[in-house]
Amino acid sequence: MPKKTLLFAPVAFNLAETTRMLEIAKGIAQHPQASNIFNIQFISDGGQFERLITDAGFPLKLMEPRLTPEKIDFISKVDKGEKFAPAFSQPELIARINNEVAYLQELKPVAVLTGSYVTIPVSCQIAQVPLVWTIQSTWLPEFFKHGAGMTDQIAFKPLKWLADGLVYLFINFWIRYGFLGPVNKAAKHFGVKTYRSIFDYWRGDMTLVAEPAEFTDIELPPDYYYTGPLIARQDFPLPEAIQQIPRDKPLIYFAMGSSGTPEIVATITESFANKPYHVIAPVKSHLDKVPGVKIPENVMVTDWLPAHKVNHLADLSVIHGGIGTIMTAAYAGKPVVGVGMQPEQDANIAALVRKGFAIRIPKAKDPSAKVQQAIKQLLHDPVAKKKAAEFAKVMEKWDGPYLAAELLLEKFG
Repeated sequence: MPKKTLLFAPVAFNLAETTRMLEIAKGIAQHPQASNIFNIQFISDGGQFERLITDAGFPLKLMEPRLTPEKIDFISKVDKGEKFAPAFSQPELIARINNEVAYLQELKPVAVLTGSYVTIPVSCQIAQVPLVWTIQSTWLPEFFKHGAGMTDQIAFKPLKWLADGLVYLFINFWIRYGFLGPVNKAAKHFGVKTYRSIFDYWRGDMTLVAEPAEFTDIELPPDYYYTGPLIARQDFPLPEAIQQIPRDKPLIYFAMGSSGTPEIVATITESFANKPYHVIAPVKSHLDKVPGVKIPENVMVTDWLPAHKVNHLADLSVIHGGIGTIMTAAYAGKPVVGVGMQPEQDANIAALVRKGFAIRIPKAKDPSAKVQQAIKQLLHDPVAKKKAAEFAKVMEKWDGPYLAAELLLEKFG
């Protein structure tokens, strides 16, 4: 009997999303039943992390039109709220959808899995292929309706209720203008259902929530399933220099993922100068975009690293709050200082703030002084360290890749 094809459609310029998709694919490939039933195929329209897919041994179809580095930079700025504009033009969306539908009709997958591939939900509608979203609970309406983690410090309930409503309206407006409005116009062009809200758009025939249920304790709607964390676990060793880094002082892990704003990354990097700790900073790709950055002597700047290994070495993480970095830091059981680059990341950080072992620093042109203050506070906070270690034990109970494979097998096997 021929295998059923699962098509993975990650945004390959986003490290966390690419690795989440890869972890699910690996979970299927290693599952005794799922591996005999499913065939795995990836698509991508561009991004520096496509190599992770092929390096893992999975077939990759390069879609057209390809995203240029300039286009990727523009999309990222729209996503972070640094540009207020539609991420894609109508001709771009229509060309993408036409090519995706043609490939879906040729491949005939049993389902498509994505994390934010903008046009694939419309293409799945047209080709009548089931869609599986991989999201986090900070994308659910229940979370956004309660302030998305941005109003937690407002104690006066009527004021918080008002602030919650304003946050909810703003985020909906921002996402609708930048992404959902153009997507709906494309859906109308092809004669398929439009999306009433971003939450309607993020709803698949099946929706996997890539975190433990205990992260936000939100009760999921039907056909939504917690998988536990799906964190990057690239199997390559730590560089020798990191393995031999002195442990005479605390060790800070400073990572801003693929969505960090280079100028902010640069100011935080420079603020580590003359501080009483060592820093491992896989932020080279960001700093390369900022001329004249002064790298302090106590900072080791590198390319991408196996974050799950470095987090365990570190005493504290300074991160941007993407769900991948949040889950990896929480899994290591260490306190977190978070500087979100976009509302979703602020919400992720806020979830750990409520757990008692994180401090969220608002995004600003130069948040470095507040970052340093937060580092000093958490390094000397035994309660935060204890709570981080306790939540790590909760995380360890979940096997995300295996559970995702089980859920897909039950639904599409």
